[in-house]
Amino acid sequence: MAHLMSSVRDRLRKRVAYHRTIREIRDMPLDVALDLDIYRGDAEKIAQRAIYGR
Repeated sequence: MAHLMSSVRDRLRKRVAYHRTIREIRDMPLDVALDLDIYRGDAEKIAQRAIYGR
């Protein structure tokens, strides 16, 4: 049971981090995004890779 709760907590933390990362990328000032060579339309893809490693 403890392993199940740990797994659920880990998934919840990752989901929160995923959505926070997307929001931060989308809200990033354009000049910063350009300096970092980030296209804000790719926010989901970038967050997926950063949080889940896929």
